[in-house]
Amino acid sequence: MEYMLFGLDMIGTVAFALSGAMTAIKKQMDILGVMILGMVTAVGGGIIRDIVLGITPPQAFKEPVFAVTALLTSAFIFAFIYFRVKGYQQISGLRFQQVLMLADTLGLGVFTVVGVKAAFDNNMEINYFLPVFLGTITGVGGGLLRDMMAGDRPYIFVKHVYACASIAGAFVCAFLWSRSGEEIAMLAGAGCVIILRFLAIWFKWNLPRIENF
Repeated sequence: MEYMLFGLDMIGTVAFALSGAMTAIKKQMDILGVMILGMVTAVGGGIIRDIVLGITPPQAFKEPVFAVTALLTSAFIFAFIYFRVKGYQQISGLRFQQVLMLADTLGLGVFTVVGVKAAFDNNMEINYFLPVFLGTITGVGGGLLRDMMAGDRPYIFVKHVYACASIAGAFVCAFLWSRSGEEIAMLAGAGCVIILRFLAIWFKWNLPRIENF
């Protein structure tokens, strides 16, 4: 289980770092801005989760391997695009959105179930609310900070049932936790998030909104 959790954390870290770095590149930030935004996207949700749990300093500072991984991933993406102008031109349009959505979806699924596990690890299984809340905030927190720092309207409020997919996956994970075991619960929860996100993107599902008010 320990190796599985570490692997999931690394996958989510790289995916969210890629998401943050590409957003920063799209906003024409310099290499420092790209690295910072990539790191904040990758570890921001976990930091918020740890603060809610009263874990200080947050794990991101006590175990910097994930922050360092995010920084290196962001620097690599910047260098790759910086020295390949044609690649940047291709990735800045539709392909940019596709890669961003794929990375965002993968990171969301992984970090949602990691947040649920943190709740149960801290003996907070009294009801479903806290595990689901922590799973959701871990999943969407980094993207929320990314969009705010990039000057965009937070993605979770406007498109593709982003937060709703995280809530559903967190609930599935919490529900199965004591019934099917940690591994199956986490895989099922992450799978639920990813499937819902892909369906929402493919069918253009969005929550109701009021326009032209």
